[in-house]
Amino acid sequence: MIKILFICHGNICRSPMAEFVMKDLVKKEGIADHFHIASAATSREELGNPVYPPARKKLAEHQISCDGKTARQLQARDYTEYDLLIGMDSANLRNMRRICGGDAEGKIHLLLDYTDRPGDVADPWYTRDFEATWRDVEEGCRGLLRALGERM
Repeated sequence: MIKILFICHGNICRSPMAEFVMKDLVKKEGIADHFHIASAATSREELGNPVYPPARKKLAEHQISCDGKTARQLQARDYTEYDLLIGMDSANLRNMRRICGGDAEGKIHLLLDYTDRPGDVADPWYTRDFEATWRDVEEGCRGLLRALGERM
């Protein structure tokens, strides 16, 4: 079983989008039982809150439900429990390393590192461009799944 934790600042936009896009992709590939996929925040600001309505709407446009998801914070123990910790931007990576006490096993990566255009997934909380975030997240998840397929 491959355990993936997607992480962003608040766990209400980008990381839950990635969580549910990835769950949808592995389900459609018929390999969902080989994965445990979740998401978390680096901050405490949104703990317990549901997915932000525009992010939920964007997922629903693609027939993907995120019902029941509420924000939780990344914990140091997540580093040992997950195989990959995938951040949405470089600030997330810094905070992930701080919370986890480093990255001795090389588990921490950026989502867009799995595409041909590495960098940060734009934060729609600030940009209000949920379509651009959707495209980044979908492309990153597809690239991550391809990379994992090579390891399986």
